[in-house]
Amino acid sequence: MHHIDAFRIPCSGPGDATGLQDLLSRGVLAAADIVAVMGKTEGNGCVNDFTREYATSALAQCLGGWLGMAPQDVQRRVAFVMSGGTEGVLSPHWTVFTRRAAQPHRAASGDKRLTIGIAFTRDFLSEEIGRMPQIEATAAAVAQAMRDGGIDDASDVHFVQVKCPLLTSAQMAQARARGAVTVTADTYESMAYSRGASALGVALATGEVDAAQVGDAVVLRQWQLYSSVASVSAGIELDHNVVIVMGMSARASSDLVVAHAVMADVIDAGAVRSAMTALGLSQTDGIVNVFAKAEASPDGVVRGQRHTMLVDSDIHSTRHARAAAGAVVASVVGNGMVYVSGGAEHQGPPGGGPVAVIARAHQAGEGGA
Repeated sequence: MHHIDAFRIPCSGPGDATGLQDLLSRGVLAAADIVAVMGKTEGNGCVNDFTREYATSALAQCLGGWLGMAPQDVQRRVAFVMSGGTEGVLSPHWTVFTRRAAQPHRAASGDKRLTIGIAFTRDFLSEEIGRMPQIEATAAAVAQAMRDGGIDDASDVHFVQVKCPLLTSAQMAQARARGAVTVTADTYESMAYSRGASALGVALATGEVDAAQVGDAVVLRQWQLYSSVASVSAGIELDHNVVIVMGMSARASSDLVVAHAVMADVIDAGAVRSAMTALGLSQTDGIVNVFAKAEASPDGVVRGQRHTMLVDSDIHSTRHARAAAGAVVASVVGNGMVYVSGGAEHQGPPGGGPVAVIARAHQAGEGGA
């Protein structure tokens, strides 16, 4: 079984790997133990946000030097998930997860601790994105990641982070030349379709929806179908899905614990507190990081009051939602260096999204969640 640790590292820009390099040089962590990196980069989070690719490249280059392998090989070994957009008080940073063999005396205590599993799907054809092939491949990858993390029961899954591809104009043109039809002809809308299909894949794997309920026609249409633990970010930097499953296991030996709740809307600070309460946290000192999804409520209303996020021609609604939810989460935990991602299609109820808190067990309650 596994012993997990996590390190939150500030950065001065999407190409800044100096913080990671410093921890490696001082022996605080070992490159060979790194299993996943989740980052918030300061791009626009849209189709043309190349800060995600830049950040992944910089971090893979750094780790490649320590591991003695090419950066592209590092990306096949480590699950990199970069989420663009640090509007408002959100602060760019990396969260680096390490994994090594469990410490027998700790694992023998029976208390559940954080464990992490990763998996990668195959590359998708352009016409598969946003449709059943992506849903089914994601579900299979989530199941594989659960096994990789030693998570036996879906009830012990508290957050599933997925990085998925989007469709570029060139990819859509190539598909048309082959006689294939993509789910949309709009590059930005393709991000939503890819996120939505991936989230439904998570829901299928965790048993939150039945196989008979999902299909091409439900993506971005049947909003009552969603996962309460899925967080999906789309990007131009990959053609497959990267899956990171965070959960709890009595066989894990970390001093970290994780719990989740569901934000009903972008101003639901109570959900953040609920996740903290589930861990027995009475203060924020033990928090390692908070992960959340956010979106502008599709009905144009938040708690009965009209919002204008969906009709702003200057700033896309996902950017508004990230800024709003980021401020709410930061106000609760007292830190802007939190992972808040926009675009929550089928990730929590319409207008809301899941939120997960990772904390040190000795500063949380007895045994964690």
